Amino acid sequence: MTTRVGITGAAGRMGKTLIEAIALAAGDLTLAAAIERPESSLVGADSGELAGQGRNGVPVVGALEEVIADIDVLIDFTVPDATTANVQTCVEHGVAIVIGTTGFTAPQQAVLDAAAAQIPMCKASNFSTGVNLCFKLLDMAARVLGDDVDIEVYEAHHRHKIDAPSGTALSMGQVVADALGRDLDKVAVYGREGQTGARDRETIGFATVRAGDIVGDHTVTFAADGERVEITHKASSRMSFARGAVRAAGWLKSADAGLYDMQDVLGLK
Repeated sequence: MTTRVGITGAAGRMGKTLIEAIALAAGDLTLAAAIERPESSLVGADSGELAGQGRNGVPVVGALEEVIADIDVLIDFTVPDATTANVQTCVEHGVAIVIGTTGFTAPQQAVLDAAAAQIPMCKASNFSTGVNLCFKLLDMAARVLGDDVDIEVYEAHHRHKIDAPSGTALSMGQVVADALGRDLDKVAVYGREGQTGARDRETIGFATVRAGDIVGDHTVTFAADGERVEITHKASSRMSFARGAVRAAGWLKSADAGLYDMQDVLGLK
């Protein structure tokens, strides 16, 4: 049975890539809806032409409510306020949702958690297969190296990214903290300046770069006296994220209500 997919933020960089990924995907998925802000000048445009794929007959609409009855799964890589509202609409209509948005506040996350009790939801800071493999490697490295190393997380993204550190960097830090039995909220250090004193061994540091058109670079360094281990992932195209999100949409169609992530989709748990 065909899974009907809706893309919100369809005119954005990620939205266009998602439209392309669905067009290229093998299997029973089809683009059924493309949504943008109601004030967008692109409302009414053909979404296929917008994504550089040629006409596909799916026009861009200005509200999710206009097309919610036509989709089985919504893919949302927008901003926290919009995603939170879209989640509530999906709950009202029993539609599953794939969420790639990051930077949620605690109250917004609470809304998502409550919604996941009613609909299937796949939420991940990064849908790349490679990044999710890195999560497994980070857990292994942290458990083997233990408290004998200093741990730093570096990430770099394009100038337009609005949250920092990236959701992926925070997820990497969380994986490491969990493996070591640490509370990330207590041990995370976000940038350093001035006379900071000697480094606390339990600290997990984060460094952020925003520049140019960098799609996404992440490195976690485990540094001991005399050696260091670095686990790195570099994305050269948003298509790596889009393929994963589309894969998650197909997987989510047959899932029960609940909160899932890409590790579930890939069978890595």
